[in-house]
Parts: sequence; C-alpha cells; structure tokens
Amino acid sequence: MSSVAQFPTPFMPTESQLHMAYSVCRGITRAQAKNFYYGFLVLPKRKRQALSAVYAFMRRCDDIADDPALSAPDRKQKLDAWIDAFHAAEASHPTDDPVLLAVVDAQRRFGIPVGLLDQLAFGTAMDVEEGNQDQNYPRHPIQYRNFQELERYCYNVASVVGLVCIHVFGYKDPSAEPLAERLGLAFQLTNIIRDVKEDALLGRVYLPQDDLARFGIPAADLETMTDPGRLRPLLEFEAQRAFENYHAGDDLLHLISEDSQPALWVLINIYRGLLQKIVRLNYDVFTRKVSLTLPEKLSIFGRGFLKRML
Repeated sequence: MSSVAQFPTPFMPTESQLHMAYSVCRGITRAQAKNFYYGFLVLPKRKRQALSAVYAFMRRCDDIADDPALSAPDRKQKLDAWIDAFHAAEASHPTDDPVLLAVVDAQRRFGIPVGLLDQLAFGTAMDVEEGNQDQNYPRHPIQYRNFQELERYCYNVASVVGLVCIHVFGYKDPSAEPLAERLGLAFQLTNIIRDVKEDALLGRVYLPQDDLARFGIPAADLETMTDPGRLRPLLEFEAQRAFENYHAGDDLLHLISEDSQPALWVLINIYRGLLQKIVRLNYDVFTRKVSLTLPEKLSIFGRGFLKRML
C-alpha cells in the first residue's frame, strides 16, 4: 500500500484572530502615529485597517532599531529575526503575533509587494549599521556625504512608505509611483529639519556633509547650538528642497482612488503645515520641539473629512 506524502496545511487566521490583530495595530497607530493617524481616520475601514497594520510593522522595526538597551549588533540581529518572522508568516507558517497577522493579511488583500515591506525594514537597519566613521566626526556615525546619499536613505525609510500607501489607496497610472517617492522624500526632509538637534544628541546627523560645509556648520555643533540663527540658512536650503517635492503630492492626489484622496490630502497638509510652521518660527528647532497643535491638526482633519463626505 503506497504512502501519500503529507504536506502541512497553510496557516489561515480566523476572523476573530484578524479582528484582534487589527485592533492591536489600530491601538499602536492611535498612540504613536502623531501625524499619520489623522489621515488614516478619513479612509474607508478596510484601507484604514491595512495602513494601521503597515504602520505597526514599521513601528516595530523602528523600536528595535532605536532600542538604547541593545548594542548595534544586537539591534541588527533582532531586526533580522523580526524580518525572518515576517517572511515565515507571509509563507503561511503559524504566528500569534498580532502585528504579523495583520500586516500579512493587508499585504495579501492589497497586493503590496513583499519586497517593499523588506525595504522598510532595511531602511531602519541603516540607522544601526556602523558604517564608515569620519575621524573628524567620531560622535556622529550616521553621515551622508551629499544629498544623493541622503536621498537613498530617504527612499528606504520614507519613499517606500509612499509606495506601500498608494497600493492601499489604489491607483492605475504608473506615474503615481515616482510622485509617491518624491512625496515621501518631502515628508522625511521635514522630519530631518524638525529633529536635527534631537538626532544629533543620539549621535545621528542626517544633513549632508557637503551642505554642512557649504554653510560652515561643524556636525558636532548641532548638539550644542546656542545660536539657532547660525543654522537658519542651511535649514532654509533643505526646506526649499522639501517644498519642491511637496508639489508631487498635489499631482498624486488625482491619480489615486477617489475614496483615498481625502486621506492623502490630510497627510500632505499636516506635514507641509509642520514645515510651514518651522518657517514661521524662523527655523528655531533648538529651543522647542516644533509640532502642530491638536486644534491645528483637527482643523486639517475636519476639512479632509468634509472632502470625504462631498
């Protein structure tokens, strides 16, 4: 009597498991996505759930990469293990991790290329790689020699996010993809400008070395800058790059599904509004943590919600 080869049955989460998993991701997004959450709120439920799952996946990557209790090699090892767990879940192996359950379901429902999610994790890994240290900047291992190198970093941590988002938003015209990449760059440049002192205190400098030299700012001075006016010309230069890339978002709006346009409008206006606020404060990101107030965010959200209703 011949034996029949037995193959393991692919793991399929139940509806109740997925409901719980998406609920966990929604809680992570609500608690930690200070800007993205408002855009997600005006999406249809299934798209809102998917982007909450993607955000929770990104948050887990970021938390590992930024864990001060771990050495850089240990962070890299833990991030690799997290990505291996994602690949196993994507291959239908059992998992009880709610973030993995939700992100794999979202990836399948919206056809998000697995490679994009891998690139999201790779982008966070770039912050824990030791890289080449310049002897003039022993405290600052994260250095980009020029804007082209910074763009490559921004692609992995932000432009890829834009590409993932438009898969959930829905689009048909391939010209949406480079626009999403440029919008992601604008978002990340805004974050870099806002967090320049905070990042320097963590030993990270994202402003390109070429630009620092052009404006006469030693990287070490970013930690202890007592005269914010010294940095204003450099930040204004970087902000102009960001504003130019925000134009891509205005063009992208008309290329994604109509039910997602209000959400993208909210995201663009929150991030661009943050940069405009930094400009109004004369680029003083040293004496305060610049952010939009709750009323400012709610005003943008309210207008986005009306766009959804009309």
